[in-house]
Amino acid sequence: MLFGAHVSIQGGIHKAPEQAAALGCECFQIFSRSPRGGPAKILTREIIREFRAACDRHEQKAWYIHAPYYVNLASHNPRIRNASIRAVREELERGRAIGATAVMTHLGSARETPKTDGLRRAMESVHIVLQRYRGKTKLLAEIAAGSGGIIGDSFEELAQMVRHTGGRCGICFDTQHAFASGYDLRTTDTVKETLDAFDAIIGLEHLELSHCSDSLTTLGSRKDRHGYIGEGEIGKRGFRAILAEPRFRMINFVLETKLEDVPQDLRILKRIRRSLGC
Repeated sequence: MLFGAHVSIQGGIHKAPEQAAALGCECFQIFSRSPRGGPAKILTREIIREFRAACDRHEQKAWYIHAPYYVNLASHNPRIRNASIRAVREELERGRAIGATAVMTHLGSARETPKTDGLRRAMESVHIVLQRYRGKTKLLAEIAAGSGGIIGDSFEELAQMVRHTGGRCGICFDTQHAFASGYDLRTTDTVKETLDAFDAIIGLEHLELSHCSDSLTTLGSRKDRHGYIGEGEIGKRGFRAILAEPRFRMINFVLETKLEDVPQDLRILKRIRRSLGC
């Protein structure tokens, strides 16, 4: 169980491990390109070499890539969907090049068509992304929160994605998204119930990573509103229950809070981990 955060690549991707270490991270996540759009900077052999050396030098044990925000694998618009497929496939190849553990992506939304059609398009898109891909960097679908045709906001939808890809697509469990989608994480009992459901519907072997943040909205609100650890509806009691759950100890946790607040949240998580003796 490692703790980390999403960090910047300002100044070059090779700067990310240093920033992660300065914040107190044991692992980290980045955008390998602008999350808003535009061409990705070429990762030359020298850049990759510098990045890997920096990871070793700053004792980072795992690193992840988040796909760009504009990705919508469920879009009914072929131009948007095809651009999203290309972007995610490129991120997988970039992840493979830098030795990333995984690339996580949102599946997108289907506001103009029935949600079942959107899920079908998302599954087909991920299938295309993974066709002929043989790298070790894994693709993860992130559990979503929200309304308006958001795809992947239930264990049942994510399970269909996992099955459609033959298990080649794993799951990133975002604590805030899951809570907003109705999965309770506030007590030891509800954390156990949530993971029991995940195991029964998806399978724990497909749980690869957690995005870790509190929720500023109530259980089942369907709103994407992240908060600092212990300052939201999940609370410190909930995060203690999460970290105490043996099945969560097999994965890493990545914060997506503002950089200036990452050290405080990491200290809280590490303090809980020490108190649990794990």
